[in-house]
Amino acid sequence: MWKEKFIDYLRYEKNYSSLTEISYLNDITQFEEFVENEIGNFVPSEIDVDIIRIWMSTLIEKGMKPSTVNRKLSSLKAFFNFMEKKKHVSGNPAKLVSGIKTPKVLPVFVNDKEMTKILDNPENYSDDFKGYRDRFLIELFYVTGIRRAELISLKDNDIDFNTCTLKIMGKGNKERFIPFSDETKKKIQEYINVRDAEIENKSAFLFVKEDGEPLYPELVYKIIHDHLKNISTLSKKSPHVLRHSFATEMMNNGAEINAVKELLGHSSLSSTEIYTHVTFEEMKKTYQNAHPRAKK
Repeated sequence: MWKEKFIDYLRYEKNYSSLTEISYLNDITQFEEFVENEIGNFVPSEIDVDIIRIWMSTLIEKGMKPSTVNRKLSSLKAFFNFMEKKKHVSGNPAKLVSGIKTPKVLPVFVNDKEMTKILDNPENYSDDFKGYRDRFLIELFYVTGIRRAELISLKDNDIDFNTCTLKIMGKGNKERFIPFSDETKKKIQEYINVRDAEIENKSAFLFVKEDGEPLYPELVYKIIHDHLKNISTLSKKSPHVLRHSFATEMMNNGAEINAVKELLGHSSLSSTEIYTHVTFEEMKKTYQNAHPRAKK
């Protein structure tokens, strides 16, 4: 019973994506099985810090990456927040457990030159609604930095053409507004005209399939992956790469870090600071390639 209520909590109160819901539920189910094997029945009110730490140590010993273990700890924290809110437990033991330190991994991104090749080559897209939609979808990712779930949930009435802003409902039901240029305004209007001329009985969502129904996460991933796969230097080819690309280009071109934080919808500045490392690495590359004594 608690699993259904936990999913409802993630979906309706935290506004998490379906992928996050599945991930969190899988993590809690794994923890439940561990507790049952170790101490018997899974009773949330009897879980303490020690059993959580033992579980994390066991995962590390099995070869699991620290980042994955930390994600599972985040799932536990969300679960006990839910249980505490419903008064099934008197506190959140997971909050007392620190995550495992992990080395900073620089985000994968596409530079503007490569993005221009992807967006401006008509041979990359079919000559129909699907091709028009896919190209515009990729560009909107790149010029706004929104998350996949945010793009999927965009509706026509979230667009304000007078102020040139998108209303985004982000993680935790946090609303933010992202500005767009006059050029993007023109492309949004062109896309809507094509969509409405080609698609009958469409839903209220901005991006739809050929049958008028909204897109789903796996389809968006496939669209992005198929268009990024020709960039051999990319280790990842997901929608999040375009979010990284947006943030990196903003920082490389002088955007103030707090402004980038607000545009991305980050809850803390520490999440945005990773892009300062990216820009520093780019500066080092430029120096090493350009200065005659840099390689000595």
